[in-house]
Amino acid sequence: MKKDFIIRKITALGLAALFASVSLTGCGETAFSSSGSTASTAQAKKELKFSKSQGPYSELFQKGVQPILEKKGYKINAVDMSDLSQADSALNDGEVDFNVEQHVTYMNNFNKTQNGHLAAVTPIPTVPAGIYSGSKTALKQLTDGSKIAVPNDAANTARAYVLLQKAGWIKLKAGIEPTKATQEDIAENPYHIQFVEMKSLNIPSVRSDFDFIVITGSIVYNAKIDPSTALLEEDILPDLMLHLVVKDSDENSQWAKDIAAAYQSDEFKTYLDKNNNGLWTVPDYSKK
Repeated sequence: MKKDFIIRKITALGLAALFASVSLTGCGETAFSSSGSTASTAQAKKELKFSKSQGPYSELFQKGVQPILEKKGYKINAVDMSDLSQADSALNDGEVDFNVEQHVTYMNNFNKTQNGHLAAVTPIPTVPAGIYSGSKTALKQLTDGSKIAVPNDAANTARAYVLLQKAGWIKLKAGIEPTKATQEDIAENPYHIQFVEMKSLNIPSVRSDFDFIVITGSIVYNAKIDPSTALLEEDILPDLMLHLVVKDSDENSQWAKDIAAAYQSDEFKTYLDKNNNGLWTVPDYSKK
């Protein structure tokens, strides 16, 4: 009797263990299926957030690119950002999905100094930096000791000095990296130009205090300066073309590919042809 009871108990325990094993296996399969579904959902993501600034690049995206994406079923939400540093932090922290406001040099600097994980997906139309008049209205009016305002953020400071070298006003040291040029890299300054490095946003409001100013395209746009009045425009280096930027974990997502395709589409080209107004330098997408 006692022996039969022990056998029945062992059998019951064995069956319980078996059912528990089956149950756990079933849960494991469900979890795996759920995980696969989550991955699939991430790839099929259709609602996106981007960081919006007051400038030409967000406006170009909203007017020329967003309608193309909406036809593909995307819903785009804009999140206002006060500056690009804030926008990159928000992107890096996953608060937004992408931005369209920066060149690769700026992005690389953010990744290096802020432990960022951002990636450039495709170049996008860019407004070149230019030399604009201050108190002087023509390049030939440069005189000894002229005073010139240039942006003080590293990447755009370099653009300014490369542009001033193009004008023939200074000469940079041989062999330097153009996207990293600083005032210390000026080898020759025959006109003894006085350079004042200051925040880009402030330059247009004090332009009459300088003989000439150097400003980037977004500043030209925000200050409502006619880009055709530039006395000289830069030759935009590849690393200074603006890009669609995402987190590196999203670089190969379907939605990132779809945004890039929208920028490179014939429909967007048609929009640009009608709305360029001499403002944009457009990448050669045939080389992609």
